[in-house]
Amino acid sequence: MKLLLLGAIAMASLVVCMFFIRFWKTTRDRFFLFFAVSFGIEAINRLLLGIDGTPSEREPLIYFIRLCSFLLILFAIIDKNRSMTTRR
Repeated sequence: MKLLLLGAIAMASLVVCMFFIRFWKTTRDRFFLFFAVSFGIEAINRLLLGIDGTPSEREPLIYFIRLCSFLLILFAIIDKNRSMTTRR
């Protein structure tokens, strides 16, 4: 059951990544590119957890990958807000 859920989460993350890539192509806004990369990292993370056979989320590497993904989202938000204040 865990592998099925990991696969579903990986697929959903990949779909969201593709949506953000499409938005980035039309707007060329870095915000969407950062989000696409973040969700792509999450998809790869879940895929690697599923391939491992015994998905253990207690590994420090798994948390580090997720931390990088979430920090990328945080950086995208800060970057977007900073660019909005410089335009005014």
